Amino acid sequence: MPRVVDHDARRRDIAAALLTVAARDGHDGVNSRAVARELGVAVGSLWHYFDGFDDVIRAAASEVTRRTEDRIRTATEGLRGLARLDAIMREVLPVDATTRTEAHVVVGFWGRLASLAPTADGAAPTLPLWRTETAEALAQAVADGDLRADTPIEDVLALLRAITYGQQVVEVAEPADAAAHLRVLAAILDPWRARRGD
Repeated sequence: MPRVVDHDARRRDIAAALLTVAARDGHDGVNSRAVARELGVAVGSLWHYFDGFDDVIRAAASEVTRRTEDRIRTATEGLRGLARLDAIMREVLPVDATTRTEAHVVVGFWGRLASLAPTADGAAPTLPLWRTETAEALAQAVADGDLRADTPIEDVLALLRAITYGQQVVEVAEPADAAAHLRVLAAILDPWRARRGD
């Protein structure tokens, strides 16, 4: 009887292997042969699951998003407001070994992804869950009195989104310590922090 293969799980395995190769060997080392070697399979077996290497790149970007969203869900459990926001941002800013490695991997892929034709899942790297969770955390911080009532949530959200990408580029171009990345976050929030007793 033929073995049943979970197609989606196998696609994730291949995408994860690509991310492993990129993190270990750099982007120059990423090719179909290296990915197949990482999995211990023949190169031809990759194409049972993907139409070409560009599709593997897209899947790898989606895998980064999936992993980040899983970390956000775990990190924010039971938190609200500014504590929730801090936990979210620590999963996307390059502040530890995982997020620093991720920054080097994803920044290297952005140029390639930008040159590919758009697909239905092309929005995956924009982290829809990140946007929802972050907007809710900001609204909670306003409701809790930690951010001012006139905080422009959509504008602050846009700035936070910009630094999630921008600080990853900074990390790749000019590595900084975690505190430097977190100071950028603080600079965005500080003007809107409520001053007790005002």
